[in-house]
Amino acid sequence: MTGLSYLITGGGGMLATDLAVALTGRDVTSLSRAQLDITSVDAVRTALAGHDVIINAAAYTKVDDAETHEAEAAMVNAVGASNIARVAAENGAIVVQVSTDYVFSGDDVGPYDEDADTAPRSAYGRTKADGERRVLEAHPDGSFIVRTAWLYGEHGPNFAKTMLALGSRRPEVQVVTDQLGQPTWTRDLAHQIVRLLDSDAPFGIYHGTASGQASWFDFARAVFEFGGLDPDNVKPTTSAAFVRPAPRPGNSVLGHRAWTEAGLEPMRDWREAVSEGFSTGALARA
Repeated sequence: MTGLSYLITGGGGMLATDLAVALTGRDVTSLSRAQLDITSVDAVRTALAGHDVIINAAAYTKVDDAETHEAEAAMVNAVGASNIARVAAENGAIVVQVSTDYVFSGDDVGPYDEDADTAPRSAYGRTKADGERRVLEAHPDGSFIVRTAWLYGEHGPNFAKTMLALGSRRPEVQVVTDQLGQPTWTRDLAHQIVRLLDSDAPFGIYHGTASGQASWFDFARAVFEFGGLDPDNVKPTTSAAFVRPAPRPGNSVLGHRAWTEAGLEPMRDWREAVSEGFSTGALARA
């Protein structure tokens, strides 16, 4: 959609930064949390004025903290998302609401379809699922829900950077093998969202994750391999060794049927993206 005005919330974050780059050459405004409090409908109404497309990358993402601060998380992930959708509907603007695999229980086998029932097990997942519901209720004819997972990238802290840092300091690193997902490069996701907006795809739910699947152990080994460390220094363990306040989905693999039905290619295989990230220098080697 060229010739339109785009607003990105959550500016300065890992995905928002790559979105701004993917939209280079277009009329783009990116607002950080300090610049736009999406929990204030008045602030949202002022910020959205004059924009045709709003990509909501703002979120409360402290998964463990949300277990004891669910109301705070809900203000951003549910109320904030609702504010954006309501004002966008008033203005006739399009919304992209970035969501998460945590809306599912993670107990099922195989990839989750876009229309699978949500059953979040964590406070974070509940607030994000509520945000999805509110967006679709407020603006059903102008909203995309893009669920993603296991994000890593050049900007901001993430699993890949953590693994490289640990691998540079320790003789070995233990990583779980019993959680499955799709490591997703934020640069790939940003370009996929732009392709979605530039297409004639119907509004609704899309799964913005890389193709293929991996455990965190597999992901860590790939980071070591392409990042210049010995992958044999990554040792397998289970989730029982890393008990956290918020339950993690055992299965975060998301299906990509909606892309195909819309005539768009799903994102490439996760290993190809990790390899390119390091070979191009977008991801720093150890």
